[in-house]
Amino acid sequence: MAAPRQTTIAFGKYRLTGWRAQVVLVAILVGIAAWIAHSRRSLAPWPVWASIAGWIAFTSYWSAAARNSAEAQSFESDESRRVHELLVNIGLLLLFVPVPGLREIVVPRSLAWIAAGLGLQAACFALAVWARRHLGRNWSARIEIKVKHQLIRTGPYRSLRHPIYTAMVGMYVGSALAVGEVHSLIGVAMVAFGYWR
Repeated sequence: MAAPRQTTIAFGKYRLTGWRAQVVLVAILVGIAAWIAHSRRSLAPWPVWASIAGWIAFTSYWSAAARNSAEAQSFESDESRRVHELLVNIGLLLLFVPVPGLREIVVPRSLAWIAAGLGLQAACFALAVWARRHLGRNWSARIEIKVKHQLIRTGPYRSLRHPIYTAMVGMYVGSALAVGEVHSLIGVAMVAFGYWR
């Protein structure tokens, strides 16, 4: 039986694992939040911060849950994985970073739209966690076939083919509704393309 995986961050030939990697990930998330606050040149509206808090909670849970993944038998190429991560991470930044020329409000800033966006983000967070728990050790961040891989047909997998992908795109859509600016919709489009490919 393979040992549980630890959180790992690689910068070229340098690697951090375990609690050191988790501290760096949290520092990166805090840095991104500070950058967003600075780039907005004023305190961002509360829906932006509520959505960012949801993403920080999701990333923290997802990183912790990744430690219990089984060993891979085969997996997608490193190049394919890099393209996916690039699209998803740039999409996440575009949700919140106010890009000059792309700050036009496209979703009305009403309490109903904000509540719908944050509610969708929270519901999709719950769907992703539910699906992740049913996958158990068969889950992986990249496309893989695990050693002793099993087909999961319980929980959300009884009725959805890709509940985690669906949940991820739904979280992005929820954030975009809460933020309501053009740049956030472009972020959703990048992520949707990333998961489609």
